[in-house]
Amino acid sequence: MDGHAAAPGAGTVLNALATGRGSAFALDIETSAHVELDGSGAVSGTIDGQPDADTELIERCVTLAVERWGDDPAAADLPAADPAAVGGTVRTESEVPTAAGLKSSSAAANATVLATADALGLAGIVDHEEACRIGVAAAREAGVTVTGAFDDASASMLGGLTVTDNTADELLAREEVDWAALVWTPPERAYSADADADRCELVAPMARLVETLALDGEYGRAMTVNGLAFSAALGFSADPAVEAMPHVEGVSLSGTGPSVVAVGEPEGLEAVEERWSERPGETLRTETRPTGGRYL
Repeated sequence: MDGHAAAPGAGTVLNALATGRGSAFALDIETSAHVELDGSGAVSGTIDGQPDADTELIERCVTLAVERWGDDPAAADLPAADPAAVGGTVRTESEVPTAAGLKSSSAAANATVLATADALGLAGIVDHEEACRIGVAAAREAGVTVTGAFDDASASMLGGLTVTDNTADELLAREEVDWAALVWTPPERAYSADADADRCELVAPMARLVETLALDGEYGRAMTVNGLAFSAALGFSADPAVEAMPHVEGVSLSGTGPSVVAVGEPEGLEAVEERWSERPGETLRTETRPTGGRYL
């Protein structure tokens, strides 16, 4: 029994570390997952091109998804309510760079949960919001997130732009946005679980302002205020954002960094790309995506 699915990465409107409220939007870069279930009692994972990478997250996603859906009457005959019956392999491959603030963990979790549903014969049947929460639970158990990252996970799974309460895994708003996007990723990496949450709480007044702007639909302004506040809180330079501001609708540090994402019209992003391409690291032109996780 095998299944295949993919889910996109995302950029940040509001970082949830300060208040538990967050907002993110899907980008047209994907992680794919391939799951084979065999009931062997153990799940083993691999990440393409990263032989030494930690695979606990994707393995937990398979286990939790099978435990949730394996005894569904529509699923394949796998007695998954018994943990010993869970087993198989999962492999992911990705266009989303890891530890770069572009929601690689959420994309991998979502793709894996959907691929597991596919392997159980439930493609197109399981609810995507419920599937998203399984990935969030796995991320918390694997220790790869501070907040649970329901904002990132929901944007990746559902597509469009979402605003969430991560303390309750509650979806507050979702809207489709249509932007061209530019990503700059420096050579260094930053892991979400290592972020200084206490320091981020110091910018909570700005985070509440960002939340208000986002819920009012002023996403570009929200992004930019978020980027300035959290760059300062997390110790990143605001220079890339300042360079972009005259040319774009919004620009922000994405997640806990180090990537910076700008959105707007293609002409404005071209001007920003000229500046950012002079910096160490890589630039990527992409766009927002109205759709989220999908079966392959």
